[in-house]
Amino acid sequence: MSDGVRAVLLAGGEGRRMGRLGRGRLKPLIPFGGSCRLIDFSLANAAASGLPVVVLLSQYEERQLMDDLRRTWWRPDFRVHFGRWDAWYQEGIPGPLPASDEPPERGTADALIRKAEYIFGPDVRDVLVQHADHVYRFDYRPMIARHRASGAALTLAYQRIDPRYVHLFGMVEFDPEGRLTRFVEKPSVVTSDLVFAAFCLFDAAVLHRYLEQLDGTDWQYDISRDVIPAMLAAGEDIQGYPVDGYWADIGTVERYHGAHLAMVDPGRTDRPDLTSMPRTIAGPVARSLVLDRAGVCRSVVPADLVNGGLIEESVAFPGVRVGAGAHVTRSVLLPGARVAPGARLDSVVVCEDGFVQAVPAPQGTGVVPGGR
Repeated sequence: MSDGVRAVLLAGGEGRRMGRLGRGRLKPLIPFGGSCRLIDFSLANAAASGLPVVVLLSQYEERQLMDDLRRTWWRPDFRVHFGRWDAWYQEGIPGPLPASDEPPERGTADALIRKAEYIFGPDVRDVLVQHADHVYRFDYRPMIARHRASGAALTLAYQRIDPRYVHLFGMVEFDPEGRLTRFVEKPSVVTSDLVFAAFCLFDAAVLHRYLEQLDGTDWQYDISRDVIPAMLAAGEDIQGYPVDGYWADIGTVERYHGAHLAMVDPGRTDRPDLTSMPRTIAGPVARSLVLDRAGVCRSVVPADLVNGGLIEESVAFPGVRVGAGAHVTRSVLLPGARVAPGARLDSVVVCEDGFVQAVPAPQGTGVVPGGR
């Protein structure tokens, strides 16, 4: 069923809204969950769904990202294609990428049309669009099967969330037959509790046609603000596909922090699933949720943790050291982080260099719950 599907991974974000957490590293490579990075979720979903190749759409520090993905994601039955740099990279040329006079891509749809030669082709029937900063586990094969059976021009994933947070996403509404009737990006007036989960499956020919029509117009270069509204206005058949498990768009440090808190809440049924995720962070794999043991309460911690204090409702990566008498609650400790003896840390992210990044209170626009 995955034959003829071209998966593309949008990984062009700089992560400016992530604060110090995103400084000095690419947003897709931000560590998550104790053992992997943000980008690994979409790649793991594609590989598990039988998609042998994912085309990477990136533009910042591309050599760094390619080197990392070559190390962590090259295997006999799956690889990441580097677009215009793929053949050059396969030659094993050392050093930085050649200079390019191409203008920077200005949005998600602009990335697709600029990389069209690596996406569209005679053997490509459908295009699966993924993002490199979404945390979710999903088998795309049933979605592909329904998309093809329906003959839809587009099948988009959606999820039901708390109405308080709908204004942060693309709001969607459907008729009783499951056909999209309304799509509003970041609505000022909320009339639905359903949001676009931002991964979707296009009929390749239809997508290419709309990109060509929009290119060069007064558009916003965006899939959600341009392509989908144009298709909806033209009467294209756009179907919805529900996402029943945990899904989170990690766009800010508040959402990053909130997704980790979901991991350590034993009362939640909709928690990030890392059970079959590949381990791409060096060091011992993080344990599953530890409810109660000496020095650890309701936390995910690594086997090599050195802990002289108390860790509660937190996630710690490999190499973490917590000093004597320290108390860490509702926090994320990145690989190799050190917590000073006697420190009191609550609702923070401790970076590898020891910088403590406070997490602002949600106030209606921050921590967005995943799941149903």
